[in-house]
Amino acid sequence: MSISSRFSVAIHILCLLAVSKDKATNTSEYIAASVNTNPVVIRKVMSMLKSAGLVHVRAGVAGAELAKELPNITLLDVYKAVNVVAENDLFNSHERPNPECIVGRNIQQSLTKQFSAAQNAMEQSLASVTLAEVVEDILESDKMRSLENG
Repeated sequence: MSISSRFSVAIHILCLLAVSKDKATNTSEYIAASVNTNPVVIRKVMSMLKSAGLVHVRAGVAGAELAKELPNITLLDVYKAVNVVAENDLFNSHERPNPECIVGRNIQQSLTKQFSAAQNAMEQSLASVTLAEVVEDILESDKMRSLENG
C-alpha cells in the first residue's frame, strides 16, 4: 500500500503554477497534460488545494495561481491539503489478533506507539521542505539535463 498519488499530483500542480506564472495558460487541461492525467483529476485536486488556501481558482474562469509564496508552502501543507491519510492513520494494524496469544493481545498497543512515532517523523521531514526548494531542484535538474544534451 502506498500514499495516495494525489500528494505527488498536488506537488506537481503547485510547482507547475510556480514555473508557469501566466495564470491564463494554467488551465486544468494544460496542467493535466503536464501530469499526464485527466483534467477531471486535476480539478478535484485543485479544489482540495483551494480549500486549503494554497491556490486561487474561480469557477468558469480559466487559469489558476498560487495563493502563497513558495517559501511559505511546505510539503506537509500539501500532504494535509489533499487528505492523503487521516491523522495518525498512515499505518494500520491488522484487525482482531488472537487475544489468547501473548503477541496477539499486545501487538496493537506496541505497534501503535511505533507507527505514531514513524508518522510523526515523516511529517516533520515534510514540514522541513518548502515548495521553493522543490522548484529550485526541478530547475537545477532541467539545467543539468540541458547541459548534458548540449
